[in-house]
Amino acid sequence: MNPLLSRPGAVDGLGPDQGVACHYGDPHREQVLLAEGLAVVDLSHRGVVTVTGPDRLTWLHSLTSQHLSGLAPRTSTETLILSPKGKVEHALHVVDDGSTTWITTEPGDAPAVAGWLDSMRFMLRVEVADVSEGYGVLGEPIRAESGPDEPIAWVDPWPGPVGDTFAYGPPSEEHPGRERPWRELIVPRAELEAAVGDRPLAGTWAAEALRVAAWRPRAGVDTDERAIPHELDWLRTAVHLQKGCYRGQETVARVKNLGRPPRRLVFLHLDGSGHVLPEPGAELVPVGGGRPVGHLTSVARHHEDGPIALALVKRNLDPSLTLLAGTTSAAQTVIVPADAERGRARGPRTP
Repeated sequence: MNPLLSRPGAVDGLGPDQGVACHYGDPHREQVLLAEGLAVVDLSHRGVVTVTGPDRLTWLHSLTSQHLSGLAPRTSTETLILSPKGKVEHALHVVDDGSTTWITTEPGDAPAVAGWLDSMRFMLRVEVADVSEGYGVLGEPIRAESGPDEPIAWVDPWPGPVGDTFAYGPPSEEHPGRERPWRELIVPRAELEAAVGDRPLAGTWAAEALRVAAWRPRAGVDTDERAIPHELDWLRTAVHLQKGCYRGQETVARVKNLGRPPRRLVFLHLDGSGHVLPEPGAELVPVGGGRPVGHLTSVARHHEDGPIALALVKRNLDPSLTLLAGTTSAAQTVIVPADAERGRARGPRTP
């Protein structure tokens, strides 16, 4: 039993966030406290995987999309496990403490991630373990690497850029993701309540609203079985373009160098005059009618911006069009441009 879900007012989440509280009775206040850095979010439904052994970083480097060999202790990054055709399968939040690489995954993904990694060990000196039963995750809006006496923490690199990469969206200094400093504390489950202490708890609704406002993609929520990183502007923090071969690299390079993403992520301001918001997955059509041009992926109520959403739409959709999700109108803000060839500054090269 999750002790934080038994707190007064806690309401269990739905979908991928079932098992932790979506709110504790006052979602608006919780979001304000979270944005101010005063609250903490129970993310103990996230998976935790460890990799140990002297070959761990070079091995992970060879399998996934980010440059991981030589990763310094307590330095955070993220990487993707892609299919052979470059589709996003798993997103890994990665931090190494000098002897163990700690990975947190989307809820329910840890067994599949650990199983796939374990199948790829061959003769290398690595050990993989799903330690989700022993460790939980807490989220908080603090951008600081954890010190040697603090819990191991993953600091979100979004919006980057990280390493030798490419950004379709705005440069970091203009990106709304700069307003969302975020980290995940990895804590023994027996110590979750002590780690929260006397700080107020915020639910996942609050955390998701800040994520959506930051244009931050989430695997399994903003992705489907066809999603490639370019469509979500995810190269900027999760994909290194000058590293060696890894599964899915051919698609990453081909789309970046020769083609355009078939779809693109957009940010939407939703009409807030109704009491009910459309659900993720709702089809989008232009006002005035026509065929569906995309679908909602994430929907949230922001404490300042009101109802907001992320959506995947057809690449050539006119960015000036107002869209409809059911009866709710939605105004677009471009994240990945329609031409998808307007690159931004690369990050520093990784030796």
